[in-house]
Amino acid sequence: MEHLPVMYAEALHQLAIKKDGIYLDCTFGRGGHSQGVLTLLGQEGQLIAFDRDLDAINSELAQSLLKDRRFKLIHSCFSQLEVQLETLGLIGKIDGILMDLGVSSPQLDNPERGFSFLRDGPLDMRMDETTGLSAEQWLTSVDEKCLVNVLFEYGEEKFARRIAKAIVERRLESPITTTKQLASLIEDVIPMREKNKHPATRTFQAIRIEINKELEELKQVLEQSARVLSPNGRLVVISFHSLEDRIVKRFIRAESGAKYDPGKFPVKEADIAKGVLKKVGKAYKASDLEVKQNPRARSAVMRVAERV
Repeated sequence: MEHLPVMYAEALHQLAIKKDGIYLDCTFGRGGHSQGVLTLLGQEGQLIAFDRDLDAINSELAQSLLKDRRFKLIHSCFSQLEVQLETLGLIGKIDGILMDLGVSSPQLDNPERGFSFLRDGPLDMRMDETTGLSAEQWLTSVDEKCLVNVLFEYGEEKFARRIAKAIVERRLESPITTTKQLASLIEDVIPMREKNKHPATRTFQAIRIEINKELEELKQVLEQSARVLSPNGRLVVISFHSLEDRIVKRFIRAESGAKYDPGKFPVKEADIAKGVLKKVGKAYKASDLEVKQNPRARSAVMRVAERV
């Protein structure tokens, strides 16, 4: 296996894979996790993977894995998880769900996809190029106030107003069509830089999250995951920035006990909506050795829950 995803061994361990189990890889990407799961499954096991990126679906590895009768790959955003499993008759029968969030290395490495400010290419950023607005199209029409909110909320960019104003002024002269144009504009208007971080990092993250509705997708798939898991089924989520991790943390906490506190009202315990998950362990981080070998692992946080 050429590519090992971040926290590969830890994720497979936490899935607690049974030989005859049914598992979901919600983010196929380069297929590292899927390969790992298949090596641990017996002949009666099953793995279903999702990806909304056609490049991932059509990759050489994906086509090779599809020769394995235990493996199924679906071109879909993972917010369609429940719909897809309903057609397969698998609601409540899933033994483990894995999500490795964020952008995959092939997406970042391909300048044509527009995810990276380090490589010049079309300003696209869509994970599924067959649908939705590209980053270029969105920046052409977005309201300045809305742009400020996106940069501040999704990028935690303290210079959001300054950057949004510059983008709106620039597009009046000519459209911003490439990653280099956008990155250069941001470099010009930001008065101070963070150590070891490109000035465009937060803006590119924010626009990508908005274009792909990543946080909305995550909230939807988490809610669905609790419904499709079998008793004792595991949910394993690896996130790479605080916005994602906060959503995962709050979801697991909300589902790991009473849904609300009745306070002093005379509410019977049987009437209190209960969560359906229990937290497994703490927040897991990549080892020092892995971070040394792969700096991207530094920001990874893995959280695990189990269906009760």
